[in-house]
Amino acid sequence: MSAEPVRFTREGVWRGFVLAQPLAPGVAVYGLVFGALAGERGLSWLQSLLMSVFVYSGSAQLAALQVWSAQSSAVLALVLTVVAINARYVLYSAAIQPWLSQVSRPQALGTLFLLGDGSWALSMKEYAAGYRDAGFILGTGLAGFIPWIGGTLAGYLLASEMPDPRAWGLDFMLPAFAAAIGISMWRGRSDLAPLACAAAVALPLALWAPSGWTVVLAGLAAGVAGALRHGR
Repeated sequence: MSAEPVRFTREGVWRGFVLAQPLAPGVAVYGLVFGALAGERGLSWLQSLLMSVFVYSGSAQLAALQVWSAQSSAVLALVLTVVAINARYVLYSAAIQPWLSQVSRPQALGTLFLLGDGSWALSMKEYAAGYRDAGFILGTGLAGFIPWIGGTLAGYLLASEMPDPRAWGLDFMLPAFAAAIGISMWRGRSDLAPLACAAAVALPLALWAPSGWTVVLAGLAAGVAGALRHGR
């Protein structure tokens, strides 16, 4: 691995932005689906846009729509849903800490705000190859953030012109996304215990509990199983 010192340059930002462009169309479509479904759930265009700006997590936002309600009793389920699904970013940020710890705090925090699944994966690949310009992470983040915001707004504004998202199976995007992430992270038989615990919790709760709680509690069950496995 290269001993090159860490830096943060415009060239690195641009390189990350360019190399992440193959991910941009998929992110835009994802945002389009969220915007359409958000309008269907009664959010305003500004609420939808601000949610995409400040939460910036397709999986968490689509899950949050499942428990979205004007009733105060739904707020806790919504918050827990977002926190549970986005907990993976704690691990993401820890993984790139050796890179970002050597740049200024504003640069590091601004980069982390735009960090996504795709940008993290690309950045880790570059770091493993010896590339040390931390601007690359910011560039890949911008390459995902811009189409996500644009897709959200376009999806909301075009929702009235679009057919029912469920008729096209677009509401299945969250389960499909989660399944794709799960398959990509599968490491073998050692992952069977967390998977079994999540399924054991999710299947009965899907029948008797709000879907938001199903996601949260199944995720917590898998997390506990994983922690117990590594603690042995």
